[in-house]
Amino acid sequence: MKTKYSLLLASFALIVISGCAKLTENPKASLTPANYFKTQSDLDASVNAVYVQLARDGSWGFTSKETSYFGADDLTTDPGLNKADQRDFDRLSGNSANSSMLNQWQGPWAAIYQANNVLANYAKVNSTDALKNQAAGQCYFLRGLCYYYLVRTFGPLPLVLAPISLDARPPRADVATVYASIISDLKQAETLLGTTPSPGKPTSYSASATLADVYLTMAGWPLNQTSNYDLAATEANKVIQSGVYNLSTPYDKVFTTNNTPESIFSLEYSVTGNLPNRSFGSTNVPLDEVAVDGSSGWDDVYPELNFFKNAPVCSRTDFTFYTTLKLIQPDKSFVLTPWDSPVTHARHPYYKKFRAGLNGDGVNETATQILSIKPSTNKATDIIRYPQVLLDYAEATNMAGGGPTSAGYAAINLVRARAGELPLTPGLSQTAFRNAVVYERAYEFAGEFGMRWFDIVRLQLLPSIITARDPSENSIPAGVNVTQKYLAPIPFAEMTLNPQWQQNAGY
Repeated sequence: MKTKYSLLLASFALIVISGCAKLTENPKASLTPANYFKTQSDLDASVNAVYVQLARDGSWGFTSKETSYFGADDLTTDPGLNKADQRDFDRLSGNSANSSMLNQWQGPWAAIYQANNVLANYAKVNSTDALKNQAAGQCYFLRGLCYYYLVRTFGPLPLVLAPISLDARPPRADVATVYASIISDLKQAETLLGTTPSPGKPTSYSASATLADVYLTMAGWPLNQTSNYDLAATEANKVIQSGVYNLSTPYDKVFTTNNTPESIFSLEYSVTGNLPNRSFGSTNVPLDEVAVDGSSGWDDVYPELNFFKNAPVCSRTDFTFYTTLKLIQPDKSFVLTPWDSPVTHARHPYYKKFRAGLNGDGVNETATQILSIKPSTNKATDIIRYPQVLLDYAEATNMAGGGPTSAGYAAINLVRARAGELPLTPGLSQTAFRNAVVYERAYEFAGEFGMRWFDIVRLQLLPSIITARDPSENSIPAGVNVTQKYLAPIPFAEMTLNPQWQQNAGY
């Protein structure tokens, strides 16, 4: 596979520092010569470069880079404007030439290549075993995480676990083999990483939480290995029993502050350090809204109508959705306008939780006016939050044991209590309890990177999602084979470079 290995490593050699410290360029961080890895500083620089590949605009750093996940009901976009890349997948009609989807492929691969570089060389560094193991543990975790996103998005993948030459053309390994590698990497990370949380760095609990989700996914489509439910419960329980994480932060504050007690792994950002997070602010603001300073919304993403209408009545729903638009007038006053008013452009609600950014560095507003709307924020993106562990545990214990358990009820009820919901009805059947967990996850993680889509994929929910779709949404063409839409196509450029690969069915 020739995914521009050396070019990617040379091009993305920024060093990311936790918090808002300034980022600096260090080309050494992405070089592969064996004689480079000499000091702990060299090693740290190369590990930090892995994070940049994931955090940058071409990966997790911008909403449009979740392009193929727009087939889910929590994501839709404008029927016109410049939103064709996301709209195509919203209509289950995306193709391999989609330019935004290419970033979903290239971002994780760039991180994998850099992680391979570190893992091939870290042992020779003149440092302590503890520090070297910590560096290796981070790279095992990040490589496993990247492969986890790639395999769920694209299916069979080339398994590249060491530096390769530009001329290498490895075949696509089957999904089961890729998952075996992911599990191996995350187990290594569990062993090598510490247990003390640090902003922007994984711990052994980060690896356990990811493993729990991996096992839960493997129990569904396409592997359907139901024996993994028990393994998912075991890994999730490690995190729960640690007592390290909790849901003490109000739901809305999770999205306006960094590194809360529920953040198990996050990507850190710095606008001044040239690594902005563009998944908050302008991208989630209606086109209709214009601030006092003249800045305006981009109308990139919002939820489908019936996803919004089917939300539970609770404080979390109030914090999640933006339902009253602020429309500026010639005198710079604002008129508060319902989302479904005929005067609005999209006639959809939007996501409130992605507006403010870090303490208002995205949308700076009061209850009655908007002062400024910015596209670049310092808000950290939580890749793994504690509610995911609780809901994974609830579902896994239910499916592993033939029905819900008291511990499973306790886990989901923690999430519901923070959301402002009553405890779940006792005595549910196994199917009803799982449906309740999946529903809870849909709204706890509404709009968050791929979360809803991956549930739809592993549980094969597209037919029911399409049936529930409001007719006014972007239309799905007649004759679409839904069974072929759970995977995205391999990007055209990659298929050209690797002619021995077979494109995913339906593309």
